[in-house]
Amino acid sequence: MQTFTINSALDMHLHLRDEEMLKLVAPLTSKTFAAALIMPNLVPPVTTKEALLGYKERIKEACKKDDFEPKMTLFFKNDYSYEFLKDIKDEIIALKLYPAGITTNSETGVSSMDVESLRPTLESMSKLNIPLCIHGETNGFVMDREKEFMPIYESIASSFPDLKIIMEHITTKDAVKLLDKYENLYATVTLHHLLITLDDLAGGMLKPHLFCKPIAKRPEDRSALLEAALNAHPKLMFGSDSAPHPKHKKECCGCAAGVFTSPIALQVLTELFDKNNKLENLNSFISLNAQRIYNFKAKEKAIKLVKKEFIVPDAYRYNEEIVVPMFAGQSLSWSIEE
Repeated sequence: MQTFTINSALDMHLHLRDEEMLKLVAPLTSKTFAAALIMPNLVPPVTTKEALLGYKERIKEACKKDDFEPKMTLFFKNDYSYEFLKDIKDEIIALKLYPAGITTNSETGVSSMDVESLRPTLESMSKLNIPLCIHGETNGFVMDREKEFMPIYESIASSFPDLKIIMEHITTKDAVKLLDKYENLYATVTLHHLLITLDDLAGGMLKPHLFCKPIAKRPEDRSALLEAALNAHPKLMFGSDSAPHPKHKKECCGCAAGVFTSPIALQVLTELFDKNNKLENLNSFISLNAQRIYNFKAKEKAIKLVKKEFIVPDAYRYNEEIVVPMFAGQSLSWSIEE
């Protein structure tokens, strides 16, 4: 039976939520991943050291059975002082910038993406070598939002050449091209954007569990993302953007945006890279690139996968919380060895 071992898997963009949802979804990542970069868009968002440390402790408690390290982020504000960031630097791996209202729990995000309005915080981050993660979308037509954001990435990258900038969950061929234009630009890509296009979401019957922001794009965009991932582009890393919502908030009018992929990420990525004869690049894409980009050494954690059928559960439950994963009820060709 064919096997493959993933060493120190890293998820560099993960939503764990809080309270009961945190207790449900966090162990589904910590069981197999060595570490993950945790998003700060709670309600209220994580903007203080006290809130950050409290959230980290709740995550560690939820994952206490596993050898797992939460890499914490701070919700970006344009008026953080140098002294505040210097004090919190050792507790975080990055700051996460959200344009106001652009996605889940981002209402208190940045209202203006003008470089001068962002300068106070960005200058301090640059001096302190704190990376900046960005949800790069405008409020324009939904299919063009990421493309319209490209000039903003370029403006920040050129204005702060010493600032490491991560374009989060890129979805377009334009974003892939931009990776090679600026030395300080990097990116994450999700599992679902490597697999689906807008047609999978809405081409037939609407599939709410594939609805996310940024929305899935065109076949040529997916092809560009897939080529970069399969060839382990040195500036690209895996970030699931696994974003759980209760079933009743997905299967309703006003469907929440987010695809829940944490429990199946390693199996599907192994299947995808195997199908394309690129398994030798998977460890770089899912671990080594991120360690080099963020400059840290991941915990040693080997996960063995075997080429045998795995049936994805219809849902995952914890008390009253029910979350439906991507590919619910479907068959995958790779399984994680218990």
